[in-house]
Amino acid sequence: MVLSRAKWSWAALFLGLLPSAPVAAQVQKTAPAAAQAPKSKVSGDADRKVVSITVYNSGFGLVREVRELKDLGTGRIALEFADVASTIEPETVAVRSLGGGLRVLEQNYRFDLLTPETLLNKYVGRNVRAYRYHPNTGKEDVVDAKLLSVAGGPVLEINKEITFGYPGRLAFTELPPDLIAKPTLVWLVESAQPKQSLEVSYIAQSMSWKADYVFVVNESDTKADLVGWVTLQNQTGASYRNAELKLVAGDVNRVREEEADMPRRAMKASAPGGAQAFREEGLFEYHLYTLGRPTTVLDKEQKQVTLLEAQGIGIEKKLIFSGQSYWYQGRYGELAKNQKVGVFLDFKNTEANRLGMPLPKGTLRVYKADKGGAKQFVGEDAIDHTPRDEKLHVKMGEAFDVVADRKQMEWRALGSCNSESSWQIEIRNHKDEAVKVEVREPVSGDWTIEQSSHPATKEDAHTFTFDVPVPKRGATKVTYRVRVRWC
Repeated sequence: MVLSRAKWSWAALFLGLLPSAPVAAQVQKTAPAAAQAPKSKVSGDADRKVVSITVYNSGFGLVREVRELKDLGTGRIALEFADVASTIEPETVAVRSLGGGLRVLEQNYRFDLLTPETLLNKYVGRNVRAYRYHPNTGKEDVVDAKLLSVAGGPVLEINKEITFGYPGRLAFTELPPDLIAKPTLVWLVESAQPKQSLEVSYIAQSMSWKADYVFVVNESDTKADLVGWVTLQNQTGASYRNAELKLVAGDVNRVREEEADMPRRAMKASAPGGAQAFREEGLFEYHLYTLGRPTTVLDKEQKQVTLLEAQGIGIEKKLIFSGQSYWYQGRYGELAKNQKVGVFLDFKNTEANRLGMPLPKGTLRVYKADKGGAKQFVGEDAIDHTPRDEKLHVKMGEAFDVVADRKQMEWRALGSCNSESSWQIEIRNHKDEAVKVEVREPVSGDWTIEQSSHPATKEDAHTFTFDVPVPKRGATKVTYRVRVRWC
């Protein structure tokens, strides 16, 4: 098996392969295998020289950092690589020496954290001290005790008696050596030179981002301005200062395994980012967005940065009244009275429409100024990943002043699975201006419109529509007769 000096394989982390043969010989002369106990060294975030994080919108991130270890030493060393994410996936860690001369023999991920619960568990069967406060004297009594169990609360043996629910506090003589304050990677390495520059990358869970869009429409509902925000959340247990931030938009496949539930922590908001927004580029079958400046991503933080901006986007407001396909298969009579009419906004993601950029999935919130000039919220909808030159169809809500009735005027069976029926739809407009309503009729099976009061448009094999103008403070009736065969 051959590995180049420039690139290590991910397997090199676990197999301990040497970057080059001459270094191997030098290391063996310095510290023969098992000749002496390894020295211990600790590396923290103060050693970081470069850090970059690539966050995926499916809830994980890729962390890459370079640390300068000025006094690592030579020979066999137990290197504690601290200040890593508590949600790290240890099997994804890749490490290499940028200058060569480092061999990784073992990796351990220590996550047995120091907590009251773990400390009690480590002391089961050992002696502790129990302190009890007396309010009358203002002093504490101290007794020696043996911790017998912690299930359901500490069970103590004091003066050859077994007790629980002891009204006091417990003190411990020492800290168990296998408990740590923060999750840490521990490598057993062989170093051929005292200074090392290490590049380490790993995947961590509980790091995510989403896109949020602010869409402000004009007075006539024909144009809109768009501002896109990235909302980044870091719940990894680690902070990354002055990091290069990249975001990947797309549906990246990952193997799902049963995992322990990660703790969810409250987020605090931070100020939006500066003027240098993201640069977009294609990456495989996804899109990569790179922030044009370093930024700090703290643990337990929510950060917002401007993603994109566009002005004067052409939009079309639509009022849509929809039916149901199964209504043609039976006798119903009046189906809807004062039924709401849906309100939608359509716009094209094209350069001609002042857009033409990949839009990551997220929530689009729409605002419009009232007569006093104050912007008011008028609706929101989720959009999926949308490539350029595609059309977006966004639902705003239900119209207040436009309602409709739907009646089945006639229905007769023409066989076991076909029928002929006639329909009347009355649309009433209570606004001070005329509107146009699109009536969408889904139908299953084969169908033929025998007669209609308005021209019908065949949208596809299962849908026909009517474009219905409705005068201000007036009403319009649509009637049609259709034959349907569904089997």
